[in-house]
Amino acid sequence: MLKKFLLFLQKQYTSIGGQAVIEGVMMRSPNSFVVAVRKPDGKIRLRRDQWFGLSKRLDFLKKPFLRGVLVLIETMANGIVSLNYSANIAMEDELRQKGLKKGKTEEEISKELKKKEEVNFSTFLTIGSSFAFGIALFVFLPHSLTAYISDTFELSWGLDSFEFHFVDGLIKGIIFVKYIYLIGFIPDIRRVFQYHGAEHKSISTFEAGQELLVENAKKFTTLHPRCGTSFVFFLLLVSIIFFSAIFTFIPIDQDLPVVLRHVVAMVFKIFLMFPIAGISYELIKLAGKYSSNPLAKIISYPGMMLQKLTTKEPDEEQLEVALASIKAALFLEKKYELDKADKKIVTLDEVDIASLYDIEDTNAKLSEFLE
Repeated sequence: MLKKFLLFLQKQYTSIGGQAVIEGVMMRSPNSFVVAVRKPDGKIRLRRDQWFGLSKRLDFLKKPFLRGVLVLIETMANGIVSLNYSANIAMEDELRQKGLKKGKTEEEISKELKKKEEVNFSTFLTIGSSFAFGIALFVFLPHSLTAYISDTFELSWGLDSFEFHFVDGLIKGIIFVKYIYLIGFIPDIRRVFQYHGAEHKSISTFEAGQELLVENAKKFTTLHPRCGTSFVFFLLLVSIIFFSAIFTFIPIDQDLPVVLRHVVAMVFKIFLMFPIAGISYELIKLAGKYSSNPLAKIISYPGMMLQKLTTKEPDEEQLEVALASIKAALFLEKKYELDKADKKIVTLDEVDIASLYDIEDTNAKLSEFLE
């Protein structure tokens, strides 16, 4: 019983995380980065690489509150690379046929596909565009709607009031939930949500100390306390408290025209998103670490419920892909002793496997991957 209790506590804060991609799962352990994708022919393509991020080179980026911002940026970069890669694999034949019709050679097509998988200027341009879209949808729109409601109904909500920022946060939440709910009806997105569920189940299997097999993974829930969906909830919660406090103690000049005051406030909010991300990251880690604490359960509950929208029950083939990604990541960690590496020693490679059993088992222990 004691062992089971300890495992329950440990499973909440392992240092392995992932992301669902097109027909696959990306998995990142502290020192490895693997993308597993189900190919049209039924085989699983593994893209295996060592992860040697900025925090490996600059220790100060591991500090609390700073690491949350870094994780957010790295996650977006990794996600774009993984999504591009999975799209290339899942649609490789179609993309090649289109390229050939345009008069391109096989070599030119292959180079174009590979270029999409690299972290380069276009990657950060995509991140910038995504960030701009997010700012418009979750900063400018909610703030403008809140100001409009306050003005239309002659409410006494000022920028320095809790009410203004509570309603602002509520509108953000409604937009987010509605957006996720609607895109869930798109068949391709629904499959991504199934792979999201498979990712959670595979991580939970490892955190429970069980062998990485489909029959074991099937028993676990699709929900996980350290999910990015829960992170979004913490962002909303922290932003309400943070904005209410900041705009109370640092009020915007009352002599400015009303519209300009709101524009200044919205620009200020953009810059405040970085410390908010840092605080939210620390909160989600604490909530996971102390998951048995009643307060942690209360603040984690809304995020866990949101995951019911972003995760769906996977089938066995999808589970196999997710398990292949985490198993391959653990294999790289152990084979090359990446935790001891002070430089990049693994060269990116790709391999096709017929099943999960083609990946060599390791003696990776849960205790080696605790945050």
